[in-house]
Amino acid sequence: MKETQTRRIMYEFNMALVPGSLVMFYIFGVGVLINITIAVVTVVLCECLFLKIRGLPTRTILDGSALATGILLALTLPPLLPISMVVLGSVFSILVVKHIYGGLGNNIFNPAMAGFSALVVSFPMAMSLWGIPFLDMTLIETLEMKIGSLAIDGTTRATPLHEFKFREDVTNEEYWDQIRLQNWRSWALINLTFLVSGVYLIYTGLCKWYAPIAMLSTLIILSICFYDDGSSASLGSPLFHLFSGATMLGAFFILTDPVTSPKLPLGQIIFGVGIGILTFAIRMIGGYPEGVAFAVLFMNAVTPLINYLSFHK
Repeated sequence: MKETQTRRIMYEFNMALVPGSLVMFYIFGVGVLINITIAVVTVVLCECLFLKIRGLPTRTILDGSALATGILLALTLPPLLPISMVVLGSVFSILVVKHIYGGLGNNIFNPAMAGFSALVVSFPMAMSLWGIPFLDMTLIETLEMKIGSLAIDGTTRATPLHEFKFREDVTNEEYWDQIRLQNWRSWALINLTFLVSGVYLIYTGLCKWYAPIAMLSTLIILSICFYDDGSSASLGSPLFHLFSGATMLGAFFILTDPVTSPKLPLGQIIFGVGIGILTFAIRMIGGYPEGVAFAVLFMNAVTPLINYLSFHK
């Protein structure tokens, strides 16, 4: 009974990722679908292999958790990222982060975010460049780029978070030209779609609101405090932080992972606030333009302590 319920929840969760995936495909092209396909196939094969090695029933592959890991990881990867890197990140997510800790329900860290972080640390240049929005590329051209037989110069650009973080000493008004505004609007549309899907998850009871709202509220408060009317020292407006990068995907589809997040509402609020603070700090003063993944992994590490304090307060 419990296995059937888990499977139903996971498949509804995965279906909620479909609208955002389609919007990303619309904006960045077929590379998004290739990443999803490669990541899902890799994690499922790795899951099957490890279950056989451990002598466990392979029917648990059908619970949808490996599928969710593959999709979530793929959605965080640049659409023109080499296929070999997609495979490496997927293998790391399942074999190292999930099964070495004992499999589903025992892993300390979120597998998708760990796989993403491993790729960022190992291949920072490749992971920093995304495809130009609405670039007209065929399936063959995309595949040639992803296997490295075709140069990708002129087909990629930095994300809004990356460009804003490393901008020259200019005010917001001077910075936001038409090209940069169009780039950010593409990411805003992606985040808006994941926001709508996230509200659906909360409405249907598939996830709780405590961690997502805590994270988003923290980002809003911090960005208001450090916005400073958009001077050259500004750290970005609330809208910029809410609708850039992986904000909404992280808030509703990563923070709500029941395995790696705290159990009680108070703990989930602390968890969300911590991720909001760390995400903002990494984005603005850290070495990487996006901080969601690293913030999640750090708070995953302190989740046992949060659970202990929540249960014994």
